[in-house]
Amino acid sequence: MENYFNFKKESRYSSIKRRNCPSVIIIGGGFAGISAARALQNASFKVVLLESRDRIGGRAYTDYTFGFPVDMGAAWLHGACKENPLAPIIGRLGLPLYQTSGDDSVLFDHDLESYALYDTDGHQVPPELVKLVGGIFESMLEETEKLRQEIRSDMSMAKAITQVYARRPDLRLEGLANKVLQWYLCRLEGWFAADADSISLKYWDQEVLLPGGHGLMVRGYCPVINTLARGLDIRLGHRVTNILRDKMGVEVTVENGKTFVADAAIITVPLGVLKSNSIKFEPKLPEWKDEAIRDIAVGTENKIALHFDRVFWPNVEFLGVVSSSTYSCSYFLNLHKATGHPVLVYMPAGKLAHDLEKMTDEDAANFALQQLKQILPDASKPIQYLVSHWGTDVNSLGSYSYDGVGKPHYLFERLRIPVDNLFFAGEATSLDYTGTVHGAFSTGLMAAEECRMRVLEKYGDLDLFHPAMAEAEQELSAPLLISRL
Repeated sequence: MENYFNFKKESRYSSIKRRNCPSVIIIGGGFAGISAARALQNASFKVVLLESRDRIGGRAYTDYTFGFPVDMGAAWLHGACKENPLAPIIGRLGLPLYQTSGDDSVLFDHDLESYALYDTDGHQVPPELVKLVGGIFESMLEETEKLRQEIRSDMSMAKAITQVYARRPDLRLEGLANKVLQWYLCRLEGWFAADADSISLKYWDQEVLLPGGHGLMVRGYCPVINTLARGLDIRLGHRVTNILRDKMGVEVTVENGKTFVADAAIITVPLGVLKSNSIKFEPKLPEWKDEAIRDIAVGTENKIALHFDRVFWPNVEFLGVVSSSTYSCSYFLNLHKATGHPVLVYMPAGKLAHDLEKMTDEDAANFALQQLKQILPDASKPIQYLVSHWGTDVNSLGSYSYDGVGKPHYLFERLRIPVDNLFFAGEATSLDYTGTVHGAFSTGLMAAEECRMRVLEKYGDLDLFHPAMAEAEQELSAPLLISRL
């Protein structure tokens, strides 16, 4: 056993002697884990963070293979405003944001005028048709809201849309207009990283959207996570396999057999990892916690970044391929508009994302290129490419969580609630900001404060007023640098 905290272990675990100072083990080095570790170290806890990967950041991963930053996971600050808990750090670092939407975006993360849509024959869809169908799509969502108010049981968004067609046949579209509508639905699926037949009608729009629109992190999330992690004791390559708890504390075992002991642990691994049961809990977690882990859905959205030697596409933020089904629609993020680098990022979600993960990286990149050639036949071959595998990566097993059909929204809160001296954080524990970086970050701070109070109660040293990070962040806050070209 690694005697990290300088205390002795007797008779398996239950006779751990009192430490000189409170201690905690953080499991997972994404934004939730790093923020929790930072807050508790600031509160004078002994902190060690165990991360299974050879890097920190979790599902926020900035790749520098092209010679400049490309976020292959989380890439946006959803809510570019001072109310966002990450804003003080981003502002202090002077990191620029490229705003891809205002507050009234039809599809949440991008404004309507920032698209160029094409059919599979390479003909651009007239902008007036795109706007017309966008209005019809909004009307369809309004009709699904009426349906939601009328029914008691839940159903999928796909089924709800089918019922809307039956009630409002005037909303049914044909030909090119229907293909544009399928593209809108594809974008809706992209927001949840899941197909419409698995997204809950009842809870699909329960996330709280902060004001300020959505800002793309021009230099990536890496500088933010590195700043938060500075000075922390982080053990990379430490995959946790077992967590033992009793009234005295916790013992955490990693894959190579090392054990760590502390007063408490904060678990911030992705929900997909918890679902895999690769971490064994002794005693087992209560049924209500297992239910939350089992029933919260996890979606997959991947990125295929194509680096070209020149720009041959229009100066818009997104390029889209419209088709007769959401599965065959495509969309590409134009990083050149935001960063100046000649990169297009293909972003498949749901079943398509899973299907592409079965391919080699070369085949997946070629698939993305063929999608691009449908709309730009003269597209050149990329000089480099990057491919993410969030669905099959054993460290994530999915991209982010969403509300599945027939499952209550309060499960996100249940996943957050502590079990004895185990605390939980991460985007899937955020009731209001599910699937976002700031959601993960804020739940890390929340878990840290709950852990601090619980442990110090045991020590008899509880000081109720001790906001671990608030004072420092307020002193160092700076305005966000937001641009829109």
